[in-house]
Amino acid sequence: MLKVWTRRGVIKVGAAGVGAVTLGVRMPRIAGAAPPPLEVKDSYVIGYPQTDENNPWRIAQTNSVRDEIEARGWTVEYRNAQESTQQQLADVASLIAVGVDAIFLPPREETPLAQAVLQAFEAGIPVFCLDRNVDQSIVQAGNQYVCFIGSDFYQEGARAAQWLASTMNGEAQIIELFGTTGATAAIDRNRGFVDYLAGSYTPDHPDSPTAATPAPAPADGFPGMEIVASQTGEFTREGGRQVFETLYQANPEANAVYAHNDEMALGAIIALEAQGVVPGEDVILVSVDGSRDALQAIIDGTLGATVECSPFFGPIACDTLEAYAAGEEIPPQIINEDRFFDPSNAEEFIDEAY
Repeated sequence: MLKVWTRRGVIKVGAAGVGAVTLGVRMPRIAGAAPPPLEVKDSYVIGYPQTDENNPWRIAQTNSVRDEIEARGWTVEYRNAQESTQQQLADVASLIAVGVDAIFLPPREETPLAQAVLQAFEAGIPVFCLDRNVDQSIVQAGNQYVCFIGSDFYQEGARAAQWLASTMNGEAQIIELFGTTGATAAIDRNRGFVDYLAGSYTPDHPDSPTAATPAPAPADGFPGMEIVASQTGEFTREGGRQVFETLYQANPEANAVYAHNDEMALGAIIALEAQGVVPGEDVILVSVDGSRDALQAIIDGTLGATVECSPFFGPIACDTLEAYAAGEEIPPQIINEDRFFDPSNAEEFIDEAY
């Protein structure tokens, strides 16, 4: 059972496999602005313009949202942008045109999709951003759209950096596998990782809406932890494999990998094994998501650790929508408190993973 804290009370949200949530309120409000209202109804038509279904995390998110909408007797207008930002913009426009009651939006990129949120605002349709956020210089949660529901990506990056720095005794040549360019998750997972290694991460950092683990980095950081190469693998296993193979050939001294998601880390493991390199021994890997395949890789010894990022958004999103329609004051950010998996607990939690 999850608890989403608002200024007026607590919304209890049930979602299998997700930890607690905390409230982040760092976004300023624009005087006089408010998201479009939502009428209390027995059934809603929800627009759900998904970014893609090219990896298990995204498929699990889609299933969670669609299943929960349908279980409540609501209707879902589903779209799949198939990894195209332009297509997702067109999908939002089509949902506005058919007059959905609300939109659950996982933005592929922050800045372009902020314009889509603005169009929905002008059309009087409330938007709930799931998993990724939009550019706050264009639109803001609590003003033009209702809220962001997701994980603290900045903290995820810092937690990965803390584990890797400890495991490598502060000395590593790191290849970083980026997520989708322009996506909130990729931007913040990079910044959290880099800031922690530089010594500038603190639990109350303005880019982090939660004040939790990891502990502050040493003031001088970890000068022996060097990122020697970085490139996007588009959050896919095959993309991670191909990109890592190229980067590793150019940087054979690399002995650590930080991947922005499990799929790219698993792709890097495939590339390492194909070259006769032993992942988990010759090269240490850490990633983000907490998938079943990743936890199995930890058990097998090829992946070192992964930071959980839950894909189970259906119950949280639908409960938040109902609370908003009922007049509850919704916080601008609803943040999942995700777990950390390593050899000490991977076997214990693998049956809960997607």
